[in-house]
Amino acid sequence: MPFQIMAYITAAAACLLGLRFIFAGGGVLKEWGIEGTAGALILFRRLGVIYLGLALIFFLGRNAAPSDFRSAVCLVMAGAVAVLASLGLFEFLSRRASSGIFRSVVSEAVLSAAFVWLWWSGR
Repeated sequence: MPFQIMAYITAAAACLLGLRFIFAGGGVLKEWGIEGTAGALILFRRLGVIYLGLALIFFLGRNAAPSDFRSAVCLVMAGAVAVLASLGLFEFLSRRASSGIFRSVVSEAVLSAAFVWLWWSGR
């Protein structure tokens, strides 16, 4: 899969996630079995803005030529998203989140693997 398609997928996913965190963070928390406190919703809205920024970065950088910087972006994204998946699994195993978090864990694991594959194929 070329970087451009991966950038579009990441931009779309980050945009949807960012908007959901900003406008419907309580629903995400409910899916995960976590109480929707005021503090959690504040953090979700702030995180939503970061996801929107990430979406914009990938959308604007979708035509980036192969380079050391693009490879670094792929590796950083793979690592960060893998840590997110691991944290989701950890929170489930620690009984702080319900099985609803598995949709996020699986999506993050697939996205991480796709970025590793993209980095590896561009070497």
